[in-house]
Amino acid sequence: MLPWWGFAVFAFGANFVLWGFTGVARLVDEQAVMARLRRAGAVLGGLVVWAVTSPLGLLRLLRRSHTADRPTSLAALPDGRFTVTDVAVLIPAHNEEVVITDSLAAIIGLVPKENVHVVSDGSTDDTVALATAMGVHVMATRTNLGKAGALEEAIAEFRLVERFPVVMLLDADTRVQPGYFTAALPLFDDPEVVAVAGCVRTARDRRLSVMGNVLVAHRTRIYALGQRILKFGQTWAKVNATHIVPGFASLYRTEVLPKIDMNPPGLVIEDFNMTFEVYRHRLGKVGFSLDAVAVTQDPDTLRDYVRQTRRWSLGLWQTVRRHPPNANLFTAMLTVLLIELLTSSLIFLLLPLLFLVLLLPDALPATAGLPVFGWLHTVVSAHVNATTLVFGILVPDLLMTVLVALLERRPRLLLCAPFFVFLRVLDALTALVTLPLAWVARSDGRWRSPARRALTAGADDPDGVPAHVPVEEMEVAG
Repeated sequence: MLPWWGFAVFAFGANFVLWGFTGVARLVDEQAVMARLRRAGAVLGGLVVWAVTSPLGLLRLLRRSHTADRPTSLAALPDGRFTVTDVAVLIPAHNEEVVITDSLAAIIGLVPKENVHVVSDGSTDDTVALATAMGVHVMATRTNLGKAGALEEAIAEFRLVERFPVVMLLDADTRVQPGYFTAALPLFDDPEVVAVAGCVRTARDRRLSVMGNVLVAHRTRIYALGQRILKFGQTWAKVNATHIVPGFASLYRTEVLPKIDMNPPGLVIEDFNMTFEVYRHRLGKVGFSLDAVAVTQDPDTLRDYVRQTRRWSLGLWQTVRRHPPNANLFTAMLTVLLIELLTSSLIFLLLPLLFLVLLLPDALPATAGLPVFGWLHTVVSAHVNATTLVFGILVPDLLMTVLVALLERRPRLLLCAPFFVFLRVLDALTALVTLPLAWVARSDGRWRSPARRALTAGADDPDGVPAHVPVEEMEVAG
């Protein structure tokens, strides 16, 4: 009989444990806890005592700012560091008239307006007119090139590599929050850091259906755990092996862009590929701060959710196919991640069938005598029972939701907890179905954004900034 913890390890384990402990090490390193632990005794012993005597200690550290010792204003940074005047903002947009004005208003409050550039890729709505009215630089591609193609053409057209040392690639539905640049730009003080990933939070700025609330809550859980545990550990300078710098709000040193093949033919997504290129060509490291926050609209219909998840999953597998493995830490950590993705997906995809096989004979005893079903029940029940599945999969999944509800201070997430397992099954199906497609499917360059929603007056984003009011950054240096 398989133990319950075996399912927990295969469904949630290796990556979360590995990068979770790495993240704790980074916390210890960055929060200067090491000195106190040494005074209390051995580092490991200190960690155990701390965890036992203060179970909320890690929770508090996860919630607190990780840039508390950094300047509160970019204008106060010493000479030689990047400021917002050094940052070009490039926004690719395809039929984004519903959200483009609010996104531009947010970023214009943070960087000089003349630094902001929009490339409209085959838009047929008022995206170009609205962006032009905001007073930023605007260009339109002659044909629909796709996001990566539009970025590539705009970088050349606006001469961003020659004019700016840093470029922000920003999705048209993303609103950058105050403090983003204060947290992100100092990471470039390390000359080895060539890209900085933003910390995404899903927008709570519009009225949603019941399904929309469940989908957005599911993404909230993914972001909260993925960034606090995986991304935070993966981007520690001493290990540094993250598989993606998400394209919703990322920063790159412009000097490395000519060395990155941004738009190889056939890929459906650009951010996985750009990250792999950074590590493949040994261009440098990726930085990440939990305080470099940007808010984005996630899909709130099942159809859009499936389309976006499929695109992300297919993009990952296509990028893995394109980049052969190398003998380095990045490839090793990517291998661990992909193995866990496959095992977790298989377990969740089989979960409904396993419960059906185990529980149906109790409800309908006659089914146990059926030739095929009876044999299947005998085989499955010899290795696993319903209790094992509950404590190995359902309970850990619920505990993850409880943790996120505490971290995000959103107890209402618990109301959606029963639906998350079904979405995990859907995610698992998507990951497995797109794996073989990575060898046959190719992008034609066209893209389609999920349905956008107008902001609801008075609604707040996750950081409490009114969604309909442009945010303002600290005083712009220079």
